[in-house]
Amino acid sequence: MAIPFRRTSKTRKAKRRTHQRAKNPTMIQCSNCGASIKPHTICKECGYYDGKKILDVKDKN
Repeated sequence: MAIPFRRTSKTRKAKRRTHQRAKNPTMIQCSNCGASIKPHTICKECGYYDGKKILDVKDKN
């Protein structure tokens, strides 16, 4: 196996890794209760999806 002639500098390594970062997930407001949810998912607070009741969600109180 070949051995690199020179060490890879910190700057060169950082430039190569500029796109390897975690991105914030996209969040939307639930149309029924206004809670923040990921798109195309059932709301965990009220159980609605696309204006229709999908799940029966129990109160935490």
